[in-house]
Amino acid sequence: MRGNIAQLMQQAQKMQENLQKAQAELANIEVTGSAGGGMVSITLSGTKECRKVRIDPSVLSDPEMAEDLIAAAFNDASNKVDAESQAKMGAATAGMPLPPGMKMPF
Repeated sequence: MRGNIAQLMQQAQKMQENLQKAQAELANIEVTGSAGGGMVSITLSGTKECRKVRIDPSVLSDPEMAEDLIAAAFNDASNKVDAESQAKMGAATAGMPLPPGMKMPF
């Protein structure tokens, strides 16, 4: 039984190391979301910090449309970060399912 516990502890330590590595990798990625056929694009880091916003000048003539496109571009980028995070964290946990509601990274 002690061997099982030691093996379990080693697996947990390895998974923790993998998670830390995945979190570091995520912090260094950048994803770009766009809306309006590329009229608005927003680049976010893996930690969802806004790095760049590009707005086609023609959009600025209609403030309501600009607001909607900016929100849509941000949501697109955010969804891409979430997908990338899920993929990296899934690989780091070796496919071990996490409890419902538990989000990664912590």
